[in-house]
Amino acid sequence: MSKKIIITGGAGFIGSHVVRLFVTKYPHYDIINLDSLTYAGNLHNLKDIENSKNYRFIKGDITNEDFINELFNEIRPDGVIHLAAESHVDRSIKDPLAFAKTNILGTMILLNAFKNLWDNNWENKLFYHISTDEVYGTLGEDGLFTEDTSYSPNSPYSASKASSDHFVRAYGETYDLPYVISNCSNNYGSFQFPEKLIPLFINNIINNKPLPVYGDGNYTRDWLYVIDHAIAIDLIFHEGATTETYNIGGFNEWKNIDLVKLLCQQMDEKLEREKGTSEQLITYVKDRPGHDLRYAIDASKINKYLGWKPSVTFEEGLSKTIDWYMVNSEWLENVNSSAYKDYYENQYE
Repeated sequence: MSKKIIITGGAGFIGSHVVRLFVTKYPHYDIINLDSLTYAGNLHNLKDIENSKNYRFIKGDITNEDFINELFNEIRPDGVIHLAAESHVDRSIKDPLAFAKTNILGTMILLNAFKNLWDNNWENKLFYHISTDEVYGTLGEDGLFTEDTSYSPNSPYSASKASSDHFVRAYGETYDLPYVISNCSNNYGSFQFPEKLIPLFINNIINNKPLPVYGDGNYTRDWLYVIDHAIAIDLIFHEGATTETYNIGGFNEWKNIDLVKLLCQQMDEKLEREKGTSEQLITYVKDRPGHDLRYAIDASKINKYLGWKPSVTFEEGLSKTIDWYMVNSEWLENVNSSAYKDYYENQYE
């Protein structure tokens, strides 16, 4: 069946992998990439598929209600895969209103446009909202986040995503709008903007710059290879049950300091440096406010009902990721703009 699908945030890190997968796997679909091209959106992420017949890019802001309504009426999308979001906790602490505007208001505008377009004619229609495990708050040393875990966000970013999740569910209950939600753990892989831990530290090791580790480095995260996440999104969109939530995790917990040391070891080998060279760059910096101790996803539901599981170990995925950034040094140089350098210096130096 032919479908028209709008993917919001499709020029970003996760979004570009989802766009590429859908464009190449479903040539009978029309894939519309809607992105406002803020600092983390980069059309170079999609150079390999930009001329595909079933792909179209539209520059636009999801918080512009008139624009979104006109766009939906023109395209009449059968599905929306909503990834567009402000997503960096550090930035949310500095500018929480920007996160509320994009993540809450932007989501509501998309929901409203989708609802008004189809007006209860919901056959073969779906609004898919991609969220984060951070909405659940923090864990102690034991336990896992399940789809039934109560929400307890601790940062402006996670609070804005929790709110958007609630609005998606509310539109389902109030207007019968068909939706699915997925909450994922920390993603890593190619095309990730170097404000996030792994590409930031790869970039800094290459350039012999300090590796700023928050607090004592014992914060724990579950890491998910971005290509595996894109595959999970594909499965949920096509086979997931409407009004359901699916947690997507890598079954892969690492303390930040252990991850950084593994990264340093792999980088030393790949750069042919003496063992231990990169670890000397580790610098402990002042902790950020409201820092969650531990996230850990129970992804058994998506494994049981949709047959999804990670395709690589973390060590394998990390090695592939390092190789990509080393081969694509020009991409790194291009995103290291003056605006990012100013932010980086203000945040860490």
